[in-house]
Amino acid sequence: MALGETPKSHGLIASARSLIEGTLGLVYPRNCVGCDEVLGADGRRWLCLSCEAKLHRIEPPYCSICGQTYEGAMPDNVRCGNCSDLDLAFDFAVGAYRNEGLARELVHRFKYEREHHLCAPLGRLLADALKEDRLARSDDEWLVVPVPLHPKRLRERQFNQAAELSRILRRTAAESGVLLTLVDVLRRTRYTRRQASLDRAWRLTNLRGAFALSRRRKTRARLEDSSILLVDDVLTTGATANECARVLRQEGGAAKIVVITAVRG
Repeated sequence: MALGETPKSHGLIASARSLIEGTLGLVYPRNCVGCDEVLGADGRRWLCLSCEAKLHRIEPPYCSICGQTYEGAMPDNVRCGNCSDLDLAFDFAVGAYRNEGLARELVHRFKYEREHHLCAPLGRLLADALKEDRLARSDDEWLVVPVPLHPKRLRERQFNQAAELSRILRRTAAESGVLLTLVDVLRRTRYTRRQASLDRAWRLTNLRGAFALSRRRKTRARLEDSSILLVDDVLTTGATANECARVLRQEGGAAKIVVITAVRG
């Protein structure tokens, strides 16, 4: 819940927003963000049935720590070979969908082609990560922390995709009665090469010392013994998430950190 909001006012705001969006949808029908087909009056908001079928939810088996998916049988609570030799600062990571096909295309269009209207559907895909058993059963009061961009990268891209997705996540969760508190507590202090162009070893080296806590004391104070959902659009090697989690835990005193992303690949 945002500062200054009560549960009652938060619910009224969410209801009003839904009413407005529904009314606008009758006047200006939405098109599927995957194929541009006009969506009917069946309540579907972003994707037609055909395109929705092209998204692949992440289902077990997957690594209990980094969330890497596997084919075939795999015991529960097993740490995979990709992360077993790493001292990770986050408790575990959860991706909602596989980073392939339509899901990868939507993330790329949103992130690099500035199709900002895709923020809402991707944010709702991200919210599906909250259905993972360990999160669905949790009674933690979560702080939502987006992975930050360096100011130079922010000027280039004009928005921080993680921050935008975090806002949609909070709104979507509130519609289901789950209250999340969004805090902008991390900052990027060093401009680095794009992680996608680097291998695993270089990704880890590339990010050392690249993040720090906010200089605002009140914001930093909220981290002590907190449970954090660290949000990004995609998780690959986990190097970025791990460095952010290290700062949140070692410098902020966070007690629990779970990484959630819209896609995992």
